[in-house]
Amino acid sequence: MSVLTRDEAQTRAQLLDVHHYTIDLDLTTGDETFDSRAVIRFTVRPDSTTVDTFVEIKPAELRSVTLDGQPLDPETLDQDRLPLKDLTPGEHELRVEATMRYSRTGEGMHRFTDPTDGETYVYTQLFMEDVQRVFAAFDQPDLKAVFELTVKAPQGWTVLANGITEHLGDGRWQAAPTPPLSTYLVAVAAGPFHSVRTEHRGLPFGIHCRRSLAPHLDADADEILDVTRACFDRYHEKFDEPYPFDSYDQAFVPEFNAGAMENPGLVTFADKFVYRSAVTDTERQTRAMVIAHEMAHMWFGDLVTLKWWDDIWLNESFAEFMGYQTTLEATRFTEPWVEFGVVRKSWGYDADQRPTTHPVAPEAVDDTAAALLNFDGISYAKGASALRQLVAWLGEKDFLAGINTHFARHKFANATLADFIDSLAANTERDVHAWADAWLRTTGVDTLTPRLTTDGATCALTVERTGSRPHRVSVGLYDQDLADEGRLTLRERIDVDVPQTDPKPIGKRPSLLVLNDGDLTYTKIRFDPESFQAVRTSLSGLPDPLTRTVVWNALRDAVRDGELPPAAYLDTARTHLPHETDLALVQGVLAFAATQVADRYLSPEERPAALATLTALCRDLIRRTEDGDNPGLRLIAVRHYIDVAAHPDTIAAWLADGTVPGGPELDPELRWRILGRLAVLGATDETTIAAELERDPSASGQEGAARCRAALPDPEAKRRAWEAMFTDDTLSNYLFAATAQGFWQPEQADLVREYVPRYYQDAPALAARRGPAIAIATGRLAFPAHAVDAENLRLGEACLRDADPVTALRRKLADELDDLARALRVRQAQDRS
Repeated sequence: MSVLTRDEAQTRAQLLDVHHYTIDLDLTTGDETFDSRAVIRFTVRPDSTTVDTFVEIKPAELRSVTLDGQPLDPETLDQDRLPLKDLTPGEHELRVEATMRYSRTGEGMHRFTDPTDGETYVYTQLFMEDVQRVFAAFDQPDLKAVFELTVKAPQGWTVLANGITEHLGDGRWQAAPTPPLSTYLVAVAAGPFHSVRTEHRGLPFGIHCRRSLAPHLDADADEILDVTRACFDRYHEKFDEPYPFDSYDQAFVPEFNAGAMENPGLVTFADKFVYRSAVTDTERQTRAMVIAHEMAHMWFGDLVTLKWWDDIWLNESFAEFMGYQTTLEATRFTEPWVEFGVVRKSWGYDADQRPTTHPVAPEAVDDTAAALLNFDGISYAKGASALRQLVAWLGEKDFLAGINTHFARHKFANATLADFIDSLAANTERDVHAWADAWLRTTGVDTLTPRLTTDGATCALTVERTGSRPHRVSVGLYDQDLADEGRLTLRERIDVDVPQTDPKPIGKRPSLLVLNDGDLTYTKIRFDPESFQAVRTSLSGLPDPLTRTVVWNALRDAVRDGELPPAAYLDTARTHLPHETDLALVQGVLAFAATQVADRYLSPEERPAALATLTALCRDLIRRTEDGDNPGLRLIAVRHYIDVAAHPDTIAAWLADGTVPGGPELDPELRWRILGRLAVLGATDETTIAAELERDPSASGQEGAARCRAALPDPEAKRRAWEAMFTDDTLSNYLFAATAQGFWQPEQADLVREYVPRYYQDAPALAARRGPAIAIATGRLAFPAHAVDAENLRLGEACLRDADPVTALRRKLADELDDLARALRVRQAQDRS
């Protein structure tokens, strides 16, 4: 499939105004394909002469095309482009009838049959350039139009769309016409959904899932709808423009590639957010944040849409910032910014230190293939961090005034970075254009380091900066609690603008000085020697979880930069994590300690001792929670105990008993987790996996079985898994991911050694055959990350140089190889110390 370039999009937008689409989809024609009919009304602008352009479609069969009543030859279709030649100024009508393929990779019209009950569901994901997999369209974001949609569906199905849908009888459904939308925001979901419906502020609200998940959705329906209503009300307090669509449906759909998608009036979520097993309150907080994030897009992204994909940050950074902030302001969850700091911000920091980094607002995104790769930690987490710093610098009042100006100027239209900055500038005397140049047009992570000078009994602080951005940072000064040796008390927080003009007096030397206390800017921080010693002894004694997040992130950065031995990070975790109360922090530290420190940064010879340390740490957390007062913390400890178990006896006994002594009882997620670890350790077999799948034949069970089978330490099991991933081409996106997750295991390095060079031979062809979603999964999940050695790096660099991988795989390989090179540097730093 060809990619659309920015120059092509700009040219087409100068030639055409697209007014209206009438779309008719027939979902009753079989399991492999559906019928698609599109009628597009558009105008060639009067200042044009006769022009040539094209419309996009990627059909299984292009049956007929007529332009202004005259037939066009379907054979002129070139890849996904149907040429339209000699168009005269004025109005035109294009009719396209085609047979389209269902997808198994989450792109276009995805079709899924639930193994639990045999029911089938379909939904669209038309993001970036996948509308052409469903109907013919001028597929670029700045050619907005009204969409009228009808769908023929099997009896017993419900059809959802951007507007309110009406069943006309005989399986035909009609959706209300939309306001002007970009093509990538059109949405359909259809199937025998279980639905919970209500009204709020006169609008119909609904939440929907497949029938087999109905009990689990019903159990959480009040919470999901309460969050939805609270966020909806909070946005109406913030924004002058009212919600711009006629309804608000949220559909939890299977095998969804992202967390969620902001389709106007019909937000689609991965149905992992319908919890069928126990979860922590932090995971519920994450779901609330995703609800808030997607709702923010109704204004920023849907009402006002980017003109071209170089401004994707205008969508995602804004929704990311608003999602976390509105979750804090409108819901019962009190620490969303801790989770942001632990999970999302580290995602941004990592991405921004790779060779593939880019500005938050890049100036050159030449085509859609390049644009797809910018949906990353920079556009989301770094961009949101930049906006958080902007609010700290500008003030919330002026920030929201600028946002509302932006909505008023560009509603139901498209806008650019320049438009956004102009809207902000209209509401403040500060130089936001200079701020944008410093924050949005640059790459890399600054580092701030404190330098203290003493004059008698008082100290002065100078913050040294490696980098170029201005920062307004809060500096926390902490003293040892005289009544409790392990606790630190906040003396005061002071604001410092970096770069400084003069040292900042801070009084007597504190026990601990924390730069960026409150985490309001985007930077790495370091500690002065006395503060670092206080961190090692008293980290868990800091009173604020957000401060502890900043400190833990600083330690993480120091390990990745080769400045802190990985073993020292483990020692700090062993000392302080048993006393930690914030669940996001416990989860984040344990995950980094296991998957990065133990599995990659330490040598294979050092790994068993690291796993023993983590096992002892998890055992301590399990013992600490025996009274039942903190089930979330206990669940995290149990999960990680399973993941790092070096011996099967304890977890095998849990599986046999169906419970952890003292709880929790093993739900499906924990059972599959244990079985997966037993597979890695060679303590289970195919018979046991098949029996567990019979016990849990759900979609999640199918994924669990695929993961376990790929993890078995058996040459034949590895061969079958490899062929399923790289040869068969029938695995869905989720089953591919599960198989990839099971395949590579540090414990099995010798067994899978022959597959490391095969990966670089087979991955480029697979990515080219199966498209961007599988290409990304191939680079991210199927990469042999366990093999931290120079030969793996050499093979990967040769693949990038000689094999010409497709853009999506190239980017993921470049990122993984940079992480591999970093792991090698960390190991070398230990060898030198």
